[in-house]
Parts: sequence; C-alpha cells; structure tokens
Amino acid sequence: MLLTQHKPKPYVSNWLLTRAGQVAAVKADWEWPDYWGAAAVRLGIGRDRYTVEPGLYAMGDPGPDSPVLATANYKLTFDHLRRAIRGRDAWILVLDTKGINVWCAAGKGTFATSELVRRIRQAGVDRVVSHRIVIVPQLGAVGVAAHEVRAATGFRVVFGPVRADDVPAFLEAGMRATPAMRTVNFPLGDRFVVGLVEWSRNLKTMGGVLAALFLVAGVGSGFFSLERAWSGASRAFLAYLCGFGAGNTVTPLLLPWLPGRAFSLKGAVAGAFLGLVAVALASGPAMCAGLWLGAVATGSWYGMQFTGATTYTSPSGVEWEMRRALPVQAALVVTAGVLWRAGLG
Repeated sequence: MLLTQHKPKPYVSNWLLTRAGQVAAVKADWEWPDYWGAAAVRLGIGRDRYTVEPGLYAMGDPGPDSPVLATANYKLTFDHLRRAIRGRDAWILVLDTKGINVWCAAGKGTFATSELVRRIRQAGVDRVVSHRIVIVPQLGAVGVAAHEVRAATGFRVVFGPVRADDVPAFLEAGMRATPAMRTVNFPLGDRFVVGLVEWSRNLKTMGGVLAALFLVAGVGSGFFSLERAWSGASRAFLAYLCGFGAGNTVTPLLLPWLPGRAFSLKGAVAGAFLGLVAVALASGPAMCAGLWLGAVATGSWYGMQFTGATTYTSPSGVEWEMRRALPVQAALVVTAGVLWRAGLG
C-alpha cells in the first residue's frame, strides 16, 4: 500500500505501509543534491557526515517475493545501489557502518554479522518478505559469517557482485555471479578520483609549505627581502605542486605503467617528468637542479602513501619499502633545499 507523505530526504519519494510498519520508498534517479553531495565527498568535503539512516527502504513497489539487498549507510554507496536497480522492485537493508563504504566497513568490523542480524530483526524483514534470503555485497564477505546470520535469523546470505551496476544482471541470472562480477577492478576513472581527494585533503599542508618556503627564501643579506621571498617561494612551490601532482594524481592514474613495483619509485619517476615544468621556469644550474630534485622527492613521498592502500604490497612489504625510501627521500630534500637556496643568491 502506497502512502504519500512529507519527504524528509530528497531521495525519498513516498512511503509504503508494510506488515513491519511504514517504509520509505526511494527514488532511483539522482537529483541535484545527490550530484552535489557526490562531488563534494569526492573532494573530501563533508565526508564524515555523508550518511543515510540505517534501516529498511523500498525501491519501486516491492512485495513479499522481492529481493533484499544489504548495503552500507555511506550515502554514496547507497546512491549507487538505488540508481543501479532502477526499474526494479526491491528492498534495501541499510546497515549502520558509521558512514563507511562496504569494503572498508567490513575490514573495520562495522559491516559485520552482528550488525546484519540486528538490522534484519529491527526492520522486521521476516514480516515483509516470504523468502529467507538476503543479498550481501561480495566486498562485505570478510565481515559477515553467513552461517551465523542464518542461525540467528533464519535468513540465508547470498553474496552478490562486487559492483552495484552488476546487481540487475546478477538477479536476472538467478543470483549467480559470473567471474567478471567477482573481480575487483581499479579503472582509470577511479584512480583519477583518488587523486582529486588528496588535493582537497592537503590544502592546509600546502599552505604551510608555501609559508615555510616564503620565510626561508626571504632570509638573507639585508635580513629579509620580500622580492626574493616571493620569487624563490613561488618557484619552489611550483616544484612542490609538480611533485604533489606526480605522487597523488599521476601515480594512481598511471599505476600499471610506471616502472618498478615500489610506489616510492613510481612517484619519483612521475615527479622527474612533472618537475621539468618547474625547471623550465627557473634560471641557473643550482636553482634548476634544486627544483627538479625537490619535485622528485615530493613525488616519491606522496606516491609512497598509496603503498598501504593496495593489494600490490603486504604489510611487511610496506615496511620494507619505507625503510629504504625514507632515507633517500630525506637526502633528496636536503640536497634540493641547499641547491634551491644557493640559486637564490
């Protein structure tokens, strides 16, 4: 039964009256607040507050035979799922993952067996559907013990595909996943987004670097020169930005094609290329060498930050790389600073 009421959220269209009470029916299509929110969190703005209320939601006009899809209460995850199942009747069971996506929440223990059991009981899912199946994203498998869920609720857990876009095909195939649906990919677009987030997260760091460069460049004979401070800081900051972009944008974007396995090396190579931009705007061999080495060191440092967030390396591999890369990076920074400062005269 459909009830039209006040819309508390932009993504809620109306309410359904079920045997378990009223359930919010959500829209499949995104509206401008959804697009704005997605863009903002991609840049790290309001990331910790981008959530939806945990509980049961309806897509379309679901009935007792409609599938139950579990997901996280990180709104971007929720939004991708509701858009992916456009035109279908389904129940969406949102777990309280503290605003964290499924994969990370499963590793952190919030997308977990206990939370899934709690939500099934609190939402009265057994009174809403006649079947006893709940579809859990594959990326949540590490946090969910299917046998414990069944023992506690009577619901059988079926692990769905990695990506929400594959859910319709998964359902059409009788809840059978193809090998492609089980594969975790990191396509070019996703790698680009990773870099964008780092730019917004490091704005304060950038401001601190610029201030420090301005002070160091200005000190000299005659105590402090504003002209020298601006000239030297602007060139060095450009080199820093080249290295930052190399490590945080070029490295994840061109990850498979940059040479070497170590992320510090990949970042250094990217920094060596982008650093040529800063060199082109400098003058004198000392200044050019200092700016180029600074970009290499910065690119290596920021590129290395991704080594713990990838399947390329194990925890021991991360420690191994950092022990070897940090002394080299420090030496490069010192050398670059000396050459840059000498180039200022």
